[in-house]
Amino acid sequence: MGIVCVVTNDGFLLPSAPNFRDLGGHRTREGRTVRSGLIYRSDALHTITGPDLDVYQGLGLRQLVDLRTHHERDRLPDVVPEGAEYAVVGVQNAEAAGANFVDLLSDPDRARAVFGGGAAERFMREVYRALVSDTEALDGYRELVERAAKGPTSLVFHCSAGKDRTGWGAALLLTLLGVDRAAVTGDFLVSNARQANTDRWMRQLSKDSQLPWEDVEPMTRVRAAYLDTAFDRVDEVYGSFDAYVAQGLKLSEGTLEALRTRMLD
Repeated sequence: MGIVCVVTNDGFLLPSAPNFRDLGGHRTREGRTVRSGLIYRSDALHTITGPDLDVYQGLGLRQLVDLRTHHERDRLPDVVPEGAEYAVVGVQNAEAAGANFVDLLSDPDRARAVFGGGAAERFMREVYRALVSDTEALDGYRELVERAAKGPTSLVFHCSAGKDRTGWGAALLLTLLGVDRAAVTGDFLVSNARQANTDRWMRQLSKDSQLPWEDVEPMTRVRAAYLDTAFDRVDEVYGSFDAYVAQGLKLSEGTLEALRTRMLD
């Protein structure tokens, strides 16, 4: 049985971006350790203010990878660290149903049609299926892995809440590095304790859309079942994770070896 070490990264490195955390510290099945201080995952980065700015600038970030759609980027532009490359790496069709999330929830009739009556959980499962097999997702996650492998590091990648698009990106990277599925799921679920910023604007959107909170709540938290849906989609479409990496993401063995060399002790 492999070594399982669930890393929670309980400390809030940047309280104004509560889901900003280091991807390092996890143990692999072979007993190696994912290096800290090289790759960070985060929620929205327009929120960084006050003393957090000094910490943020001091991390030595050299790449900021923005997984959001243009709707989100235009509305809430990132605070880009000094000396960092800002890279737009979309993983979602910006014109797909539900992609313009705020606009959708601002229309009560459309919001009820898409999310009402328990439909939000089904919607989220479809989001995770799309993150595995849609063309935009395959292209975007390939670029994320290549950037992580080739550097320069340190690198931060993020979306709005840092839990779904970012969550699958983190699960992908950790799995490629040989981290056990239980630890990958543990890292994924840590996002639930780091949604203070998301809760504030989602509660306002719930009010605007006239949807009860119980209809919105499945979109504000991650569930192990969501991640399972993504891995099930991998098996459904490609037959195995290795085939997904080779045939779907089209990642070369050279890239994978560079990722392991850079990221593992």
